[in-house]
Amino acid sequence: MKTKAVRIYGKKDLRMEEFDLPELKDDEILASVISDSICMSSHKAALQGADHKRVPNDIDINPTIIGHEFAGVILEVGKKWQHKFKAGQKFSIQPAMNRMGTLNAPGYSYRFIGGDATHIIIPSIVMEADCLLPYNGEAFFPASLSEPMSCIIGAFHASYHTPPGTYVHNMGILKGGKMAILAGVGPMGLGAIDYALHQDRKPGLLIVTDIDDNRLMRASSIFTPEHAEKEGVQLVFVNTGKMKDPARYLRDLTGDKGFDDIFIFAPVKPVIELGDAIMGFDGCLNFFAGPVNPEFKAEFNFYNVHYAFTHIVGTSGGNTDDMRESLKLMGEGKINPAIMITHIGGLDSVVDTTLNLPQIPGGKKLIYTNVSMPLVALVNLGELGKRDAFYAGLHEIVSKNDYIWSLEAEKYLLANAKPI
Repeated sequence: MKTKAVRIYGKKDLRMEEFDLPELKDDEILASVISDSICMSSHKAALQGADHKRVPNDIDINPTIIGHEFAGVILEVGKKWQHKFKAGQKFSIQPAMNRMGTLNAPGYSYRFIGGDATHIIIPSIVMEADCLLPYNGEAFFPASLSEPMSCIIGAFHASYHTPPGTYVHNMGILKGGKMAILAGVGPMGLGAIDYALHQDRKPGLLIVTDIDDNRLMRASSIFTPEHAEKEGVQLVFVNTGKMKDPARYLRDLTGDKGFDDIFIFAPVKPVIELGDAIMGFDGCLNFFAGPVNPEFKAEFNFYNVHYAFTHIVGTSGGNTDDMRESLKLMGEGKINPAIMITHIGGLDSVVDTTLNLPQIPGGKKLIYTNVSMPLVALVNLGELGKRDAFYAGLHEIVSKNDYIWSLEAEKYLLANAKPI
């Protein structure tokens, strides 16, 4: 079977190509990809090429398919897995397989599986790691976004606190505690706010900072303080870019006790050092946003490590249980990952979007892989609709939903967009 896919050949060398998939083996599964959301991690891999820890050294000869936040439909199942999977099933994939001794992952490391493709072959290792997850939802985009949401959920679970006088690590954020999400109104920050407000272990106070008024305004319109109060959380949005001493201001919001849990959503030295400065006793700082520079460093107060028992953790991706929790919360209507999406596009927009991701404003860029379409901001659909009936119809759907992506919008796009 032929597939069209975006493959990586080296640093900043991404190519959309058509090629033949090999014959399906008894321990493999053939699938069609429907949607993939583009992650900043794919941008980092595109910049680093074979220097990236998950990308093989021989991509110049054996290129791999990029994209790891994807969902689709199973087409054919090899004999080994017919007891567990069947043709016609929808699926999502947890790329962080966490196999001992390897960082290999779909979307980085394999020639025939990745999210930015029309058709893929899922190798046996994915099923052996229990990372091919059946999905029963009607829309595909939530299954794509269950992967980034699983990263957020994993970060919340990885934070920990130690009762005084013990060596016990109580995993998870402090229930009813004081939490700060710094640089927190990008797409992943919005997901973190959503999860913080709607999971069982909620903070009592949630402070969200950024330096962009427009992004803060959008976040506060999606998550209003009134809604947060109904969830038992005091929610405050703060623009720290306009303050002489943001650390003093933020600590004052806690009565100068400092924060129990801090999440860093931008790999920026001053943001990390601000997080360090506002930690309270036994405070846990979670460095969520991975840097591109392998020599990236920031200062950390080790006096407080010794006397105030502050500590730091880092997480890169979630695990399969985190992804199952993500899918469960979506199914129950408790979290809505559509709030993260600001742009949509087709497979032919992936190369430019991935290479230039940091320069494209907004949130998540959602790709429909069997579609030919430039990357389009949802808020610009109306202008495009003046010249194109397809965009006019899509604008009518999203504009009545406050420009939040939806099942109705996805169905319309899949039925009316130009095939790739």
